[in-house]
Amino acid sequence: MANSISDEMIEYVGILAKLELSQAEKEQAKKDMERMLDYVDKLKELDTDGVEPMFHIFPIENVFREDRVENGEDREAILKNAPKKKDGSFQVPKTIE
Repeated sequence: MANSISDEMIEYVGILAKLELSQAEKEQAKKDMERMLDYVDKLKELDTDGVEPMFHIFPIENVFREDRVENGEDREAILKNAPKKKDGSFQVPKTIE
């Protein structure tokens, strides 16, 4: 393995992640991190010239709709559903003292 993770690095990552790892878990995490770094090194060997960068593997377009008010003119009909109303608005119980 070309990449070596020190015990101090594992301790530091454990502190950052707020994890209490046993010695066996630390050794396993060390092996896993080394394998991940080796895989990243392997990916760096790929020839990506001429490959267009992408954000997602599927062709996703903006799925958000335009924000339009569709029933804003019918205030009286909307307020018919209100248990209490005041000055053309819903009246709700006070929540902040």
